[in-house]
Amino acid sequence: MSSARRLFFSLPLEPTLQNEIVHWRAGAFSPESGKPIAAANLHLTLAFLGDIGEQKSQALQRVAGRIAQKRFTLIFDDLGHWPRPGVVWLGIKRCPRPLLQLAELLRSHAARNGCVQDFRPFHPHVTLLRGATHPVSIPPATPNWAMQATSFSLCESLFEKGRTRYRTVEEWPFHEIEQ
Repeated sequence: MSSARRLFFSLPLEPTLQNEIVHWRAGAFSPESGKPIAAANLHLTLAFLGDIGEQKSQALQRVAGRIAQKRFTLIFDDLGHWPRPGVVWLGIKRCPRPLLQLAELLRSHAARNGCVQDFRPFHPHVTLLRGATHPVSIPPATPNWAMQATSFSLCESLFEKGRTRYRTVEEWPFHEIEQ
């Protein structure tokens, strides 16, 4: 029997976009603003599952495999700072309905499988900096990156050699659905 793993569902960002964000972030925020998230770890969390065992993980993977989702476009055009958790984030002002529906579906199934879900409404964002507990100067605008969402993933959070990294457990492509 395997031990519990720290898992979450996410929308992966394209590597090119991850690198563009990291390059922009380096010029937009001072080093004192917070600890930058590694390019490979930039993602949009859909549902956090927590530390769960293999049985729950398998059940949620079966549910995820049955989701039929159309591709959609995201525009990253918002920035913010949550001082209490110390997070600077890149977000979406007008969240596409398919993204909201996917996140709600995954959060609902996670809750039904015993994974405690945040009571706050879904706020789609990519964490740029952690440890930002002091006031941070937020740039007036973002480059308004557009990204075609083509899949979602189940990821595992691993802490190794003093660093956090995310490993994709499974990925599901979005399908074209006839209207």
